[in-house]
Amino acid sequence: MSFRELRNARTTEFAIHEINNRTDLLPGITLGYQIHDSCSEVPMAVKVAFQFANGLDPFFNDTDSCSKSAAAAVPALVGESASTPSMSMTRMLGLFGIPQVSHFATCACLSDKRQYPAFFRTIPSDHHQAAALAKLVKHFGWTWIGAVRSDTDYGNYGMAAFLKAAQEEGICVEYSESYYRTDPRSKLERVANVIRRSTARVLVAFLHSGDMLFLWQELVRLPLPPLQLIGSEGWIIQSDIKRCIGCGGAIGFSIPRSVIPGFREFLLDLSPAQALKSPLLTEFWESSFSCSLKGSSGGARKCNGSEDIRALQNPYTDTSELRESNLVYKATYAIAHAIHGVICNDTQCDKSAKFTPWQDRLDTYE
Repeated sequence: MSFRELRNARTTEFAIHEINNRTDLLPGITLGYQIHDSCSEVPMAVKVAFQFANGLDPFFNDTDSCSKSAAAAVPALVGESASTPSMSMTRMLGLFGIPQVSHFATCACLSDKRQYPAFFRTIPSDHHQAAALAKLVKHFGWTWIGAVRSDTDYGNYGMAAFLKAAQEEGICVEYSESYYRTDPRSKLERVANVIRRSTARVLVAFLHSGDMLFLWQELVRLPLPPLQLIGSEGWIIQSDIKRCIGCGGAIGFSIPRSVIPGFREFLLDLSPAQALKSPLLTEFWESSFSCSLKGSSGGARKCNGSEDIRALQNPYTDTSELRESNLVYKATYAIAHAIHGVICNDTQCDKSAKFTPWQDRLDTYE
């Protein structure tokens, strides 16, 4: 389980509870929600998109105040985190006129409104990041570099944009390699050997965080010449990755830090009884405390209630930066304001209003 993604999912939950307690946004309207786990895989993302569109039973649900019919008339979706699953989901959801607002899918390809008319996001396109990374490299006078990317839409489109910008800046690229975490180990070893044997001491890495972690672990397995890493936002802002490679030095552009008042207390206000209501939270609790909420199983001891969530130090409880989470928070509010604009006037909202495709228009940051 990704504790970081769980925190992001609970950001949506927190924002909706906050919206439901406001009197100036959707007054008299209670928003419900469904949370699905895509497992960072395209087939699962498409499956849950169909579940979302059809109103089928979700993986995590807290919509006791909403009717079954309301659950089938969902007006919008927050997510997905990655670009490739987002592309697959929005192609399907767009057929039904259901907007998708992503907080972390940055592929420039998603800006094509002819292909993805229902896609919006609260994070800039990689078109801007690629140009900025090229200027950053040029600023420090590094004109001989290596490049590695995730073999995904995010990595391939992002690196292509960077290489074009780098050429315009007069930067020479010794090699450009690709890798994905499910590739055979032999390919990972080959990419690592190319990096070790190269003469370029600056490496631009347009990678997902998981791919970067695997690559770095392989690189340090054998002696590695000094490297200056230039990172994309896919891994440069992740605290666990930064701790792993911090001694080597890495720079890049990140999402601004933010503060969401009340969010930390919301995350920590979790008891074993509450965790049992959700398979996701059950898995989080049992994984964090190495115990079983449902009794001893698989050699794990039974949770006895003495577990202290405030003593945990992991991405779920880490609210020191809230970079991604703030983008999730904004995405949820963007949808709420769009719904407000459709069914509410200055003083009240029409609870019986039904959405037609494309009715809840959203502004996008591209």
